[in-house]
Parts: sequence; structure tokens; C-alpha cells
Amino acid sequence: MQNTSDRAIKIHTQFQGKLEVQSLVPIENADDLSLAYTPGVGAVSRVIAEDKTQVKNLTLAGRTVAIISDGSAVLGLGNIGPEAALPVMEGKALLLKQFAGLDAFPLVITATEASDIVRFVKQVSPTFFAINLEDITAPKCFEVEEALQDIGIPVFHDDQHGTAIVVAAALLNAAKAVGKNYADLKVGIVGAGAAGLAIAKMLLGANCRASSCSIVESLPRVSDVVVFDRQGALYRGRKGMNVYKQAVAGISNREHSIGQPEEVLSGFDVVIGVSGPGSITKKIVSGLAEDSIVFAMANPDPEIMPEDALAAGATVVATGRSDFGNQINNVLAFPAIFKIAHELQLPRITMEVKVALMKSLAELVESPTPEEVIVSPFYPNLVEILVEKTKQKIAH
Repeated sequence: MQNTSDRAIKIHTQFQGKLEVQSLVPIENADDLSLAYTPGVGAVSRVIAEDKTQVKNLTLAGRTVAIISDGSAVLGLGNIGPEAALPVMEGKALLLKQFAGLDAFPLVITATEASDIVRFVKQVSPTFFAINLEDITAPKCFEVEEALQDIGIPVFHDDQHGTAIVVAAALLNAAKAVGKNYADLKVGIVGAGAAGLAIAKMLLGANCRASSCSIVESLPRVSDVVVFDRQGALYRGRKGMNVYKQAVAGISNREHSIGQPEEVLSGFDVVIGVSGPGSITKKIVSGLAEDSIVFAMANPDPEIMPEDALAAGATVVATGRSDFGNQINNVLAFPAIFKIAHELQLPRITMEVKVALMKSLAELVESPTPEEVIVSPFYPNLVEILVEKTKQKIAH
């Protein structure tokens, strides 16, 4: 039997990708053509010319998401370029259609500077109701997303916020599964890229813009977070950090711990990996507190294999892979996020919306156990349930 890689290449070759364009209206005679195109379409264009907001009602701009990537941070493959990123972006579009019923189109671009990506997004934004930034390396992704928050439609970097939402939901349930209070958890995050910094902000209940973060008192938060990059723990005043790391360092690592995870994480309750294979060792896990929680989310190879984490003393283990239990996957969040944005016509996706979705997702596991802290992407009617639960929370 062929392995997954061979089968994936075969199916992509067979269909020349995964997407196609289909007409929603019949074109079978001259009358059909006059309505879909000339002369009838001119009347539609005149309506929009008089009131540009009508483009959302009269064209695909009201229901289509742009999935935009420069291919600089693709899955676990790194900077492989826009062409190699395209099959992944096709997959994201497919998932939005499958799970949320929304049309989406991948746009991979050769832009390398943040300002060029920002300019491109602004230029194509009239065609879409929302933008999904994808697989753009940090810190460029932060700069791009922040610069686009006021363009009138939601701009959402899934590698950051989709990951953070699902991690926080799983951690809420993992804390229950081991009999600990979420607010008492001490968390280490190995990896200070887009996902790592976003998870830290979510777990600390913080709103951040550029070089500053502020704690939102009404939001749930853990006791403390220490984030690690290749140089070690982030802490206030450490030299060599970009402004985004500085912002997170200013609200985290309250004990000013210095060093690598092996040195700092002794007695911590949780370690979360958003780095690469081998970056969480058995030594780290064995030094954690009793009933510890390990989320090793690098794909395809996690920071530590589940059996090794369990052997080292972890009670709850989750990964990003579908062939292990407790899969932490962005698909649990981003279809619902864009469906909510579509139904509520949101101009941006706020921290309050993200937290409401996180709570809604966590609630789907009624009695968390170490073996189940998060639902499967195939949970019945997942997106519809999440959208309704989240909208209710936002309304209150």
C-alpha cells in the first residue's frame, strides 16, 4: 500500500490541484447570457457604482475569503516559496468550503517585504469579505496583520490566532482533566514565532499592539507564561528581541527566569511546543509538576513523541497530528471564525471574539479526561454549533 505522501501526490496530479470554479447560474441560452453578462450585468455595475457597499450583496465579495501567503513559513517546511505553498493554501480553501460553506481563493505572492504584502492585500480587498493570512514568517506576519486591522474587513492570521484559540480551549479542559485550576497554571512555551507569541497572549488574556501589551482583567488567564526562543527565556529587558517579543516579555515571566527550558521549567504544570522535533526532551517533561500537561504541536514530527512524554511522567499529551489522540488543529477554529465574521459582518476579529470561540470550543467536551481534552474536527455540526454558541457569548 502506498504511503500518505505518495497518495497525496497522486491525487493532486490526477486533479491538477484541489479546486475549481463553478457557475452558480445556468448559461444555456441567450437570455441566460444577457442576465449573467452583457447587457444585464451593466445594471448591476451601475448599482454598485452608486453605492459601493452593494458589492457585498451582488457579487462573490460578500462570501469569499482570500487566503494569502508568501510561502515563508509553510507547515514544518519553512521558507519554501509561494509556488510550494499553493497546495497548502488550496487545502485551506477546501476546508473553509467543507466546514463553513464559505468560498475561498488562494493567492500566493512573490512579495517579500511586509509593506509589499500590506499593499497587495489592500489592493485586492474589494474582492473579498475577509482575509486569511497564512504561513508568513514571524515577525513579518505581526507587522502585516497589525497594519491591516482598519481596512474595513477582517484580517486574521490563522497560524497565530487559530492555533492560540484551540490551544487555550484544550488547556482549559486539560486543567480540568488533571484537577488543576486554569488560573493557577504555570506554562512554558517552546517557540517564539507567530504561534508561540499568540498562544502566550491568549493564555495571559492580553491585547497587544506592536511593542505593548495590556492584560484584560475580564478575560481568563493562567498564572504565568515563560516563552523560549533559541536564545532561551524571554524576559523584560533581554537584549536582541524584536518589538513583538519585547511586548510579550513585558507581561510574562514574572520571576524573571533566565535560561533554556531544561533550566527554567522545573515544577511547571504545562509545556507547549510550537518549535520543532526534539525541542521538548524527556528531561524537561520529567521535571514538570505532578499531573503535567504536554502539547507538542510541531508537524509532521512533534517536539516529543506522545509515548515518550507519557513515559517521562506527563498525564495529558496532545499533538497536531490526526493519528494521535487530542489533536490540536487550526481547523477547529478558523472555519468558525470566518463564519462568525460573515454572519455578523465584522470589520475585524477582536480578542473578545477569539476568547468567546475558545470557551465555546472547550465546552464541547463535557467531561474532559486525559484522553479527551479537545473534540475532533469531525464533531457533528461543529462549525454551526460553535458559531451559535460564540454569537450568544458575544451578545452577552
